[in-house]
Amino acid sequence: MPRFALALLVLISGAVLSAADSPRARDLGVPFDGRPGPLNAITDVAGVEVGQTTLIRGEGLLVVGQGPVRTGVTAIFPRGQRNDAAVFAGWFSLNGNGEMTGTTWLDEAGILEGPIGLTNTHSVGVVRDAIIQWQVAHRPKENKIWWSLPVVAETWDGWLNDLNGFHVKPEHVFAALDGAKGGPVEEGSVGGGTGMICHEFKGGIGTASRVTHGYTVGVLVQANYGLRRQLRIAGVPVGRELHEGAFRPDEDGSIIVVIATDAPLVPHQLKRLARRASLGLGRMGSISGDGSGDIFLAFSTANPVPAERGRAGTVQMMNTEDLGPVFAGVVEATEEAIVNALVAARDMTGADGHAVKALPHDKLREVLKKYGRLVEK
Repeated sequence: MPRFALALLVLISGAVLSAADSPRARDLGVPFDGRPGPLNAITDVAGVEVGQTTLIRGEGLLVVGQGPVRTGVTAIFPRGQRNDAAVFAGWFSLNGNGEMTGTTWLDEAGILEGPIGLTNTHSVGVVRDAIIQWQVAHRPKENKIWWSLPVVAETWDGWLNDLNGFHVKPEHVFAALDGAKGGPVEEGSVGGGTGMICHEFKGGIGTASRVTHGYTVGVLVQANYGLRRQLRIAGVPVGRELHEGAFRPDEDGSIIVVIATDAPLVPHQLKRLARRASLGLGRMGSISGDGSGDIFLAFSTANPVPAERGRAGTVQMMNTEDLGPVFAGVVEATEEAIVNALVAARDMTGADGHAVKALPHDKLREVLKKYGRLVEK
């Protein structure tokens, strides 16, 4: 077969394609703290919908503009496609070697309007613009969109993907947005996470949730950070035990964490919530190195936002002293979402024959058992 003659594979999904063939971290006996929601996904927060477009094409030597292509788009709707009401939101940058658009207004107003996009570093612009196009086309005439500042975030997939070929097009963004739905969320090498690498294993998209004190916290990550030797899972130094195949001398990569909750939180509380993703990342062994863009966003679906113009609105807000369990939910769900991304990902070979192995399930179980941390099924 001639180079790059492989057919384009485009997967658009908000659901697991084959759940029976895709074990998650808990299925392998990885122990986690806290109680997950029914789906153990960001979509456990009522109204949240996720859509993904996965682009995989070509093999062999990199030819800019031709491939190989290993990239995509992930879209998250806080209240679903059909509800464009804003939500309260806050964000936090643990290390800023990355990009998340729309954050200046997010800081100023404390509200998030429209979907969130995740993609590769050099496709942020096209995804941002395509989201606006989609909003203009789908917004009712009586609620015409005059301006929009979408939130779009990125991680770098240039080791496996033809990053400078600009293969993400508006139609791929539209497909992810149109395909968004609730229910189980596909994980691993899909959507914006298609070409990502985590702790020198194949990384990508992962999700998890926690139910605490009557509220739900859901997390979705695009994991593309860390060195092998740093990797810890359930407190076990897995990366040091499974060091064979490590290929990076220095930390290189990023992670985006999106946090959803139905707890009644206002913007300054949501910024505090976003900061707690740092602790989940720390549980995995990350030091958030200089080259990493570790950027987190949290939103709440609890309050109707904004208030009717010309009138004061009523807002519910949790007492600050009650936030501890919600903070814990973020830490726990962030950790599990990253491990789910590692477990779901599969081996991938991309640009210039660069090959990245997936975390081996059997060896992970062996290491956890060695340290007395395996949950026998």
